[in-house]
Amino acid sequence: MRVVDTNGEQLGIMSVREALNIAADRGLDLVEVAPNARPPVCRIMDYGKHRYEQSKRDKAAKKKQKIVNVKEIRMSPKIDEHDFEVKLRAADRFLKAGDKVKVAVRFRGREIVHADLAKTKLENLAAQLREIAVVERPPKLEGRQMIAVLAPRTDGQKTEKKKAENVEVDN
Repeated sequence: MRVVDTNGEQLGIMSVREALNIAADRGLDLVEVAPNARPPVCRIMDYGKHRYEQSKRDKAAKKKQKIVNVKEIRMSPKIDEHDFEVKLRAADRFLKAGDKVKVAVRFRGREIVHADLAKTKLENLAAQLREIAVVERPPKLEGRQMIAVLAPRTDGQKTEKKKAENVEVDN
């Protein structure tokens, strides 16, 4: 096996017994880091310290990641204009908080024959929120409801309107 020192220097290829003796002389552990390599690579290190540092890195990475929640907004296909605006403001608030928004239009009774109205409502909602949201899943009929999912727009994503403004400025 190939043995690497704590400083990253290669000690060469040696038997397991020799490597274990060197590690024991230094008061450290022999850890296999690349078992699939030919020959396998082992490193002489303090394994307890290595595990502690790895757990610290994992905790720091976990703190940095943001948990994205999915908020749901329900409406009917014959929603009134003011009620629609209330739902629009709620979706706006959720998106600005960094959450995804699942918008569901529920059909009751014979309303399902007007699926085109629900699709229009969902597309209208997405169009009004295009500055801060991107359509992650377009409107789709699932059982007795039509669902669309909006995700908050990241800094790297520009809206079509802003792209057009940038083209006009460049010309």
